[in-house]
Amino acid sequence: MLKRAIFLSSPLKASVRYGQLILTDLDGKKPDSGIPIEDLAHVIIDNQRISITVPAMNELVRQNVGVIVCDDKSMPHIMMNPLDCNTLQGQRFRTQLEATLPAKKSIWQQLVTAKIKNQSELLNMLNKDGDILKPYYRNVKSDDSDNREGVAARIYWSKLFGADFSRSRDGFPPNNLLNYGYTILRAATARAIVGAGLLPALGVHHRNRSNAFPLADDFMEPFRPFVDSIVYELFRNGKYKLEKETKGALINSLYLDTKINGKVHPLSIALGMLCTSAIKILAGESKTLNVPTLQ
Repeated sequence: MLKRAIFLSSPLKASVRYGQLILTDLDGKKPDSGIPIEDLAHVIIDNQRISITVPAMNELVRQNVGVIVCDDKSMPHIMMNPLDCNTLQGQRFRTQLEATLPAKKSIWQQLVTAKIKNQSELLNMLNKDGDILKPYYRNVKSDDSDNREGVAARIYWSKLFGADFSRSRDGFPPNNLLNYGYTILRAATARAIVGAGLLPALGVHHRNRSNAFPLADDFMEPFRPFVDSIVYELFRNGKYKLEKETKGALINSLYLDTKINGKVHPLSIALGMLCTSAIKILAGESKTLNVPTLQ
């Protein structure tokens, strides 16, 4: 069953009763019925006057619901993930720790290839000469040792948003929309990683002692163009502020259709499929990563 996300932006209290998430407004008024937690994939909390009970947090995390808390600027700031939600977690941790360097390099090679290919496909869908990126996603070397990802990115951004655009976290719009969309994607990727029994702190390429989720930064790469496609449409239509409509559109990126091996899957499901295939590569049982494609 495809689970859904809910976006909480008004002052309220969230509690749990009989497996239902109960949302009570500040006047104490309760809804006629709660929201089944088993139906949820993500809960985004975007109001500083929202309170949530500890039992509600425990039940959400126990059922592997990705809880994302935004800061006072409405940017995703906190992710809640369970420490133990997979019966094979110990085995998967050992698989990660014992994985060979060639296996990790192969995964990164396939991630970069898929990312650049999806960037190329998005440009072609927008009639922006995506074929210019073909030389960069063809024959990517192990571990992307010649940094085709970085070179392709400069071309991609100039084609997508114009020669004057510079991708920067602190840059002008639509950088703000990209930042928000990528943070939501990162949280969803971390949820999929934990759900698969992997440790998000052990990356295959990204590594930084101050980064607790390098594996999420690795695995989200081929999915970034899906977020870019939504940002492009929002920006093209003059919607460049982070408000309820734009946030909702970016959160819905988690439910975009993707293709893996010719079959269509929602993006949130495709994340789990990629994680599962990565486990097999790390264990030496396979050489092929299940990556998403735009078309």
